[in-house]
Amino acid sequence: MSEPDVNLYLVGFMGTGKTTVGRAVAMRLGCQSMDSDHEIERAAGRTVAQVFAGEGEAAFRAQERKFIEGGHPARGVVVACGGGLVVQPGMLERLRAKGVIICLHASLETILRRTASARTRPLLAVDDPAARIRQLYAEREETYKRAGTVILTDFRPLHDVVTHVLRTYRREAREWERAHVGAPPRTDRRPPAPAAGGGPARP
Repeated sequence: MSEPDVNLYLVGFMGTGKTTVGRAVAMRLGCQSMDSDHEIERAAGRTVAQVFAGEGEAAFRAQERKFIEGGHPARGVVVACGGGLVVQPGMLERLRAKGVIICLHASLETILRRTASARTRPLLAVDDPAARIRQLYAEREETYKRAGTVILTDFRPLHDVVTHVLRTYRREAREWERAHVGAPPRTDRRPPAPAAGGGPARP
């Protein structure tokens, strides 16, 4: 049986592994991997931190919406979504109309450890980054958990997480296909984009 080509959107808090897992899953599926932050940076010609500093968070969120609305293929792509993308009003429903959503989740303790050395995440450019993480985590956790199937990444090797994501995606993609009879037709798959050294900062 051929692989489904329904888009997969990986959502979740910063430090849960969305970009790394997304690349690995896309390679296994033979489809394209995209990172919303990276695509916004490429289109804007500036880093996420520069967009935040120069235009503010509202401008960055508008760029996220623009990317979801028409900045990526309608089929055959795995998208690692910036941490705040799915919590915007109406965005969860928009993603559900476009494909399968899987939430990568980790404990607050794990996230604090993974982001301890972060220096380029604009939302952590504050006097007390740990307190800011706790605040954002509390504000966003409920949205993440109702976005889609939740897969924990704490203390699990990448292979195990990728296998779990693939199994969940294959099941839910076929269910999505059945529910969206009028979905866009299949298109030729694009080769996976080469993994760049070091992912972009996530807000």
